[in-house]
Order: sequence, then C-alpha cells, then structure tokens
Amino acid sequence: MKALSETRTWPLRLELGRLHVLILLFILELALFGALKPAYLSLAGLLDASRAFVEAGLLALGMTLVIITGGIDLSVASLLALVSVSIGFSSAAGLPLPLALVFGLLVGVLGGLLNGLIVAALDLHPLVVTLGTMALFRGLAYAVTNANAVSTFPDWFAFIGQAYLWDLFPFQLIVWLIAVVAIWILLTKTSFGRYVYGLGINERATRFSGVNVFAVKLGVYILSGFFAAIAAIIQTSRVFTARANAATGLELTVIAMVALGGTRITGGSGSILGTTLGVLILAYLQDGLVFVGVRNDWALVLTGIVLVLTVFANEFFRKERR
Repeated sequence: MKALSETRTWPLRLELGRLHVLILLFILELALFGALKPAYLSLAGLLDASRAFVEAGLLALGMTLVIITGGIDLSVASLLALVSVSIGFSSAAGLPLPLALVFGLLVGVLGGLLNGLIVAALDLHPLVVTLGTMALFRGLAYAVTNANAVSTFPDWFAFIGQAYLWDLFPFQLIVWLIAVVAIWILLTKTSFGRYVYGLGINERATRFSGVNVFAVKLGVYILSGFFAAIAAIIQTSRVFTARANAATGLELTVIAMVALGGTRITGGSGSILGTTLGVLILAYLQDGLVFVGVRNDWALVLTGIVLVLTVFANEFFRKERR
C-alpha cells in the first residue's frame, strides 16, 4: 500500500530539470534551422510540417502508457496498416465509409485487446508477444489485400487528413492536441493513471494493494490499439490510399520519441508532457535537416547523436532527483 501511495504524486510532479532540457533543446533546434534558412520559421511552414508527424504522435501517446507499466508494444505500426486496409478494402467491397471507419476502430481495439490478453492473462513478456503480433498484423494486412492498394474514397474523407482550419491549422494537429490533453488528464488526474505508474514501479506491491493489475494492463494495450486506429484513419485520409506497407518501421520512431521525452524504458517513470516534447523535437529535427539540405545518411547520424545525448541528460536528471 505504501509503495502505491508514493506513486500518487509522481504524475503531478513536473520534473523541471528534464523538461527544461527538452524545451531548451527544441528552442535551440528551431533557432539553428531558422539561422540556416530563415524561411523555416514561418508559422505556416511549421504548422504544415506537423501533418507528417501526427500519426507517430498518436502512437506515442499509447506507447507512453504501455512503457510506463514496464511493457512495450512493437505491433503499433503493423496494426495501423491492418486498420488502414480494413477500412479501405471493406469500403471498396461496398461497406459505407462511415461504417468502414467504425470497423477500422474495432479492428484497432481488438488488436490492442489481443496484445493485452496475451500479456496479462498468460504473463508473457510484452517484447515477445508484440514482436509476434507485429508479424501477425502485418501478415494479415498483406494477405487480405494480396499486396494491392485501395485509393477510391469519397471526397469528404480527405478532410480528416488534408483539411486546414482557418487555412492555417491542419485538422489532424487539432486531433492530436486534443488526444494529448485527454491522456494527460487520464495519467495525472485519475486512479487509473496512478495504477499505471504503480505497475511500472512495483507490480507486486501494486497487486497486493488491491489493484486489478490484469485490467490495468488490458487497458493500456487497448488504448494503444485505439490510437493506432485513429492514426490509421488520419494517415489513410492524408495519403488517400490504404496499403499493407503503411507505416513500416514507424514503431521504432515512436519508441525513440517516447524515450527522448524521458519515459524510462524499464517502466515507472514518464510523462505525457515529456512525450509531446519528444515528438516535437524528433519530428522537427528530421524535417529541419531535410529543409536545410542535409543528406539522408548524415541526417540519420545527427538524429542518433541527439537521441543519445538527450537520453543521457534524462538519466542524469533522474539520478540528481534521487
């Protein structure tokens, strides 16, 4: 009971040293690219660039919850692809698109439910489980489509992934920001959020405190699947195509964003504010390097250096706090 009660203040603490490092890094990053190419700092350009990272940002929210519990979900990108083709090919088969979108959301939730059931009920390691479902979901996506793609959608569907509000704000960016606020409230203002942290800090003590550990684990994986479905809808609308190879390798970028934001890969520590900054830093770093003309190979090297240095800084401030 004591171990669980001690976790109740964790989500409410702004770990200022770590967050200050991330904020400073983000400001310096934008300032550097702005100095190299002043046009980069235009508001319209920065907002437009956000269209490319919203899907990863949504996946990162679910991934943060999973990793804080001490788990991992390597299947998110494959599930995104499966949801995408479920929507596209069911629509092409005659199902009205609104119902196809509901069907896609159901596929995402069921995919997360499958992960959660195997991890929680069979007490198997999440790395092994989601590595298997990563192959399963991607394989199903290819099998269902026979490696074909669907690009026939009603014109109104483009609004979700291509529209701008007031000719400036991408619609999907608004969706992501709403999701960020919702998950921040869930993690910092509810009992469920406290249980998520408690699971990552000490699962046995949390279980002895009377918490339904099975339900909490199930919940975080279902949320991960739900966000994969939302991301799939946005990406399918943005590129106006449903295909089985969508988001290939995106799970690694998502994990990097979450780790960059300060979530400890072994669980028990992390925040939605940190993840949000991690998403912004990595996304605008990659976008800025392309904008200023850095070759892809050197861009990858620089991205790796920033990730290593930031993770080192996160660990430094965690130890200082102790």
